[in-house]
Parts: sequence; C-alpha cells; structure tokens
Amino acid sequence: MKRKLVVYPAVLDDRDNEKGFYTVTFPDVPAAISQGRGIAEAIMNGSSALGLVLYDEKDLPRRSDIDAVRNDNKGTIVTYIAVDLVEAKKNVTFPVVKKNTTLPGDLAKRAEEAGINFSQTLREALEEKLRD
Repeated sequence: MKRKLVVYPAVLDDRDNEKGFYTVTFPDVPAAISQGRGIAEAIMNGSSALGLVLYDEKDLPRRSDIDAVRNDNKGTIVTYIAVDLVEAKKNVTFPVVKKNTTLPGDLAKRAEEAGINFSQTLREALEEKLRD
C-alpha cells in the first residue's frame, strides 16, 4: 500500500480559549488551522487539517526545527503532527454542482427509454474530453 507520510511541528495553544480547548496551528503551513477539546482531539483534528491543505501539493513546505518553534511559542504545547497524504486525499470530497443542459427531445426520449443515467453519462463524457 502506497503511503506519503509527512510531519510538521504544530502549536497547540489554549491561552485565548477555555482551558484545555486548543487552537492548532502549523508555522510551516499557515492555512492548516484546527482546534480540539483536549490534546488528543487537537492532534487528531490537526492531522486532518494538515492533510486537507497538503494532499495535492507538489512542493511541500520545508519543515522548521521543532526547537526553534518551541522557542517562538513559549507557554504552548509544541509537538510533531503527522499525516499520510495518500489517505488524506481519499477522504477529500468535492461538492456536487447541478447543471442544466439542453438536448434534442427525441434523443432525451430514447435515452430515458434505454435507462441511461444522464448525470453519469455527462460526467463520463466530460472526464473523457478533459483527458485529451
């Protein structure tokens, strides 16, 4: 099974929240922000956020030295958070968009009689067309 594991230092900070409710940030991946009640939930949610931001990146950000991150974030928990980008990609869902289309009536009738799924057929045709 193919894996693509990455690890980055994360800052778990509850100073601006109620005690034990952590905001999770990554100095090297500013777009990855999460939160969690308790350290375990914060780490799990941080891993998900990291995966969602990086799963399709070609050039991954360089990882900072964790001691430097700790030095810059006194009073917080600084730890490594890892994610498998292959698994993260599997969990990404894209929104479905409804599109209306127009086609000749006789073609629509024949397709309906044949039990053809219009959405699936259009999707397959677009995927094929975009492969070229």
